Parts: sequence; C-alpha cells; structure tokens
Amino acid sequence: MSAAVALPRGASPRGAAPTAASARRYAVFALRRTGQALVVVVLAYVLVFGVLAAIPGDPISAQLDDPQAGYSEAEKAQIRAFHGLDRPVLVQLLVSLGHALTGDLGTSLSTAQPVTAMLGAAIPSTLALAATALVLAVMIAGVLGLASRLLPEGPVNTLVRALPSVFLSTPNFLIGLVLIQVLAVSLGLFSLVEPHSPGSTLAAALTLAIPVSAQIAQVFITALDEAAGQDYAEVALARGLPPATVVVQHLLRPSLLPTVTIVGLVLGEVLGGSLITEAIFGRSGVGTLVQKAVAAQDVPVLLAAVVLSALVFVVVNLVIDLLYPLLDPRLRGPKEAR
Repeated sequence: MSAAVALPRGASPRGAAPTAASARRYAVFALRRTGQALVVVVLAYVLVFGVLAAIPGDPISAQLDDPQAGYSEAEKAQIRAFHGLDRPVLVQLLVSLGHALTGDLGTSLSTAQPVTAMLGAAIPSTLALAATALVLAVMIAGVLGLASRLLPEGPVNTLVRALPSVFLSTPNFLIGLVLIQVLAVSLGLFSLVEPHSPGSTLAAALTLAIPVSAQIAQVFITALDEAAGQDYAEVALARGLPPATVVVQHLLRPSLLPTVTIVGLVLGEVLGGSLITEAIFGRSGVGTLVQKAVAAQDVPVLLAAVVLSALVFVVVNLVIDLLYPLLDPRLRGPKEAR
C-alpha cells in the first residue's frame, strides 16, 4: 500500500501549472499590445507629418522670399538645405522619423531652438495641470457615484445624480472665470500674478476636472446601478449586510472596468482642455507652445506636440488594456475564470 502524499489545504498536484500558464499568456498579451501601441504611435507620426507637409508655406520660406531680407539664391538654397526643405517629402519623413526615434525632434523654424528643449520646458507645467485635473476628476466622480448608492432616495440623491449633467454642460472658460472671481479675487486664496503657484494650479486643475468628472461619474453611477440589480447584490442585502458593505464588497469591483475605460478615453479631453485652461490662468505649457507654433506655422514644434499627445493617449490606453485582465478574471481565459 503506497503512502499518500499530504498536500497543503487548497492545493492540488497541478496547482502551479495554471498559474504559470496564466503568466505566460498575460506576458504574450502584454507584448502584443505593446507592439500594437508602438505601431499606432509611428502611424500617428506619419499621418501628422503628411498633413503638416501638405499645408502650404512655412516661416523659413516666408523669410527667404521677403525682398527686404536680401537673401541671394545661393543663400536661400543653403538655408533650405540646412532645414531639409530641399528634399522630397518622403525623404524628409524618413529622416525626421529616424531622428525622432533617437530623441531628436528637430529645430524650431521660428526660434531656431531645439524642439526637445522647448517641450522639456513646457511639459512639467502641463503635466502637473493634467495629472492634478485627472486625479480631481476621478475623486469627484467617485464621490458622486458612491453618494448615489449610499444616500437614501430623495431630493439629495436626485441632485447628486443630476450634477454630472450640469458639470458636462458648463464650459471650461465659465468655470475658470467663476473660480478666479471667487477664489482669487474675493477670497484671495491664490494670486493671479503667480499662475504656477500651488493654489493657482489647483484652481486651474479644478476648472479642467469638473466637466471631465461628469463623464466618469455618469459611467460609474450607471455601472453601480447595473451591479446593484444583479442577483448577488440582492442576496447580499437580503442577508442583512449594510449598504456600504454591499457597495464596497459586491458592487465596486464589477463597476471599475467601464469606469477605468472612460478614464482612459477622457484623457484626450484633459490634454485638449489644457490649452483653454492655460490661456485662462495665464500658464505657460504645451498648450501655449502649440498656440504660438500654429501662429508661426512652426511645423517641427506642431509635429512634436501632436505626436506627444498621441503618445500619452496610447500609453494610457495601453496601461488600461493591461489592467483589464487584473480587474476582471473573466478576461483571463476560461481556465482562470473558473
């Protein structure tokens, strides 16, 4: 009679195999999604380069063709060759893409400064604004979503559920002007002459976060309501669990997947809204840099700024895609879902 091998409680002889297989499948999935993200960024670069190349005129040609500048034809040809404007568009694209892959984003046509240095000086301000706004938007949406489930039915609950629609229909500039009037002028919580101070940054981020939070809150509230209508939620309530416990233990996790999805989608709105918000609060950032580049037809700066926005958007959505299998076991495959 052979001796039986004792196993730890909950373990099985093949318990490690599914874990290793799951890790391999997740690694393959992550590598595939990362490769797709890189392809999207390269295609975005090519598309933006083609669109900007099709726009007639640039500041270099305008300066060279000005009769008062007094450039000779040889000098014009030399300057155009220095900026690569004498090459075919396809060659310019390949050279520009090759330099971009090494971190060289070219030289500004209007200021003659390296585009990398210009973006490096502008990114911290915009990054601080966008990150703070996104955190505030998630916090506001989370408070509204949880309040919609925990507050008893009545006027207050109805008001909470109506706030996202009010936030969404209010333009950024109006919110910014109200916050400036109340917080800066009336209460003196921050100074208008210091646009990069913590108080001014917080007010600017709140201006950007309020309308963005509306979309997240709407999805979060809807997801919580759908989860509350499932059998497991009704059983949990029937067992006498407090509503807060039911929300945290049974409703919150299944509601995170659509909520995380919308957080990634609103990132583009956060980046786009930073242009208006920076103008309202007098901040200097990527939005201001893009505004000046558009006025000066500065193609290298525009190309770098637009591709940078696409890169941020792709990276955030890549992170969200990689989080999906961790948030919902059903997405890990049939073996892990059981």
